[in-house]
Amino acid sequence: MTGGDGDVGYAANSKIQGKAIVMSRPLLRSAVEQAHAWLSSRPGTMVVADLGCSSGPNTLAVVSMVLDALAGRCQQPPVHVQFFLNDLHGNDFNLVFRSLELFDQVVGKDKGDAPLPPYYIAGLPGSFYTRLFPDRCVHLFHSSYCLMIRSKVPEELASGAILNEGNVYIWEATPPSVVKAYQEQFRQDFSLFLELRHAELVAGGQMVVTFLGRKNKDVLRGEMSYLWGLLSKSLQSLVQQGRVEKEKMESFNLPLYAPSVDEVEAVIESGGLFDVDHVELFETNWDPEDDDTDSDVVLDGAQSGVNVAKGMRAVLAPLLTHHFGDGILDDLFQMYARNVAKHLEKVKTKYAVILLSLKARRAEN
Repeated sequence: MTGGDGDVGYAANSKIQGKAIVMSRPLLRSAVEQAHAWLSSRPGTMVVADLGCSSGPNTLAVVSMVLDALAGRCQQPPVHVQFFLNDLHGNDFNLVFRSLELFDQVVGKDKGDAPLPPYYIAGLPGSFYTRLFPDRCVHLFHSSYCLMIRSKVPEELASGAILNEGNVYIWEATPPSVVKAYQEQFRQDFSLFLELRHAELVAGGQMVVTFLGRKNKDVLRGEMSYLWGLLSKSLQSLVQQGRVEKEKMESFNLPLYAPSVDEVEAVIESGGLFDVDHVELFETNWDPEDDDTDSDVVLDGAQSGVNVAKGMRAVLAPLLTHHFGDGILDDLFQMYARNVAKHLEKVKTKYAVILLSLKARRAEN
């Protein structure tokens, strides 16, 4: 993600992600209460890890929600809470740490007579596709808007062969072999993620995750396919203008996959490591400033296009800069904003978000 607290940074352009965190609040509260109940006969420290925490207001919002769920509950037995904020090494942890002093000052103001437990916050750099903790030491994992990100681009695409011409993700003309490669990469990554977290969780430990998925059963026309298809179209325009080499564009593939709920449940069931407490799919508008999910009308397509483009730039800029350099970013996202505006004026497309609550099964001896 783009670091810093400036206008183009992720911290200032993560309202969509914040909406998902709010939607997960009831499940997160339930998971916290179950983790606390587990500790009631084993007094000690509750360990909570937020995977893919990024930086900005959403990061500490999760910490606040956990503390709110524990307010007034931790006197008998006394419980301390250790938070680990995890993301890749390039994450702007400095912005997170600079926010902690103000967070400590305001977090307990509205709790009244419900005292907060003692809490401690630490950063934990590293990929969540690797081990992050010792065995059986975490009580609760949280992750929001992260698990659609793959550990890598599928090998078939990373080899340099042009297999998905004109596209950076799955779209209508994507060959079945490329679709299969993306799906297999998802199965491998999600299976690995579940195995790693199961090893790190205490028996009966909790996990609450939200991530972008797919409502449309047709993988070639999923909601994310439209979003990234418009990015492909914008890059193609720069190729036609001679701003980007065609070979450079064709070698760029997004390390993403938005699964259906059925695909997610199939991986969980085949692994046999977790029980599903709750799963649902909800929708949010592409435009983070548009809170009307009932209406199918976009009131200001041009402004919505700009809003969507700012959010996508905050997420994708480091990846695009690494591949193309930073000289095209302004023009690319101006063009992308126009393409999104034209699309939304025809059809108000929404994100499909999967919300999942899992409980770790006891390890077999």
